[in-house]
Amino acid sequence: MLGPLIVGIKGQTLTYEDKILLQQPLIGGVILFARNYNDVAQLRALVAEIKALRSPALWVSVDHEGGRVQRFINGFTRLPSLGPLGTLYESDPAAALQQTNEWGFCMAHELLAVGVDMSFAPVIDLNKNKLSLIGDRSFNRNVDIVTVMAKAWCDGVHKAGMKTCGKHFPGHGDVTVDSHDGLPVDNRSYAQVEADDLIPFMRLIQEDALDAIMPAHIVFPQVDDKPAGFSAIWMQDILRQQCQFKGVIISDDLGMGGAVGMGAYSQRLHSALNAGCDLVLLCNDHPGIQECVETITVDATFDRSANIKQLYS
Repeated sequence: MLGPLIVGIKGQTLTYEDKILLQQPLIGGVILFARNYNDVAQLRALVAEIKALRSPALWVSVDHEGGRVQRFINGFTRLPSLGPLGTLYESDPAAALQQTNEWGFCMAHELLAVGVDMSFAPVIDLNKNKLSLIGDRSFNRNVDIVTVMAKAWCDGVHKAGMKTCGKHFPGHGDVTVDSHDGLPVDNRSYAQVEADDLIPFMRLIQEDALDAIMPAHIVFPQVDDKPAGFSAIWMQDILRQQCQFKGVIISDDLGMGGAVGMGAYSQRLHSALNAGCDLVLLCNDHPGIQECVETITVDATFDRSANIKQLYS
């Protein structure tokens, strides 16, 4: 049995405490960061050690978008930010699409070679607000450019044999508060979001480009009073029913400022799962991870082995 919780570890090798923790039924996988990386050989050994702990093996993931968000540098190809690729599309669409496809393939190929199963990419938010944390992590402001460029990226990732994860549903580009630090509020109506930020998600779902989607820790008060990743309206009524998404929903980090208002860590985990998330990230707060492991009784309801299996290539 693999549970729904995807957790971070502290160092570049597994400690005895890590090994005990990662064998808990609630845990289904690991997310890696720059703190876990020294070089390619060390990373390959760490991932192999993680996967040897359980059967079925734990799932290993990373945020490795390129630009500002690339966890492994030395020994890996330096990936570009998405923004300049979107700008290139405005003058030379064919070259931009080819390069984007090749960068997506490169990212996935290099990660799979060391045993990492997925990068949480691509970002398909719109670059609408200069004060947003998204910025050049996004391809563009234009929904058509974002859609075709993200499709090219996803095609490259799929060609390498990796699954894709679009983020941050239903769109993070219109708010100024960084959801790592606090809870952003987007006061637009659903109709306004649907006519803008939601378009790339809907189109890419229709084209079977997205294997997973990560929701944003953003409140849209005209839709629900809960952040999107804790909202059954957003996760089930809109993403599952209206958008017809059949893939895996992976929450953003429960330790972020945008999730604090949902209570203790165990409450946040329950709320995300009840809203419709299949897998839940808790990246950096080890007391919080321990609280969840000690508080939540694991049974078949929390078995996410089938969901995780969808994400293995």
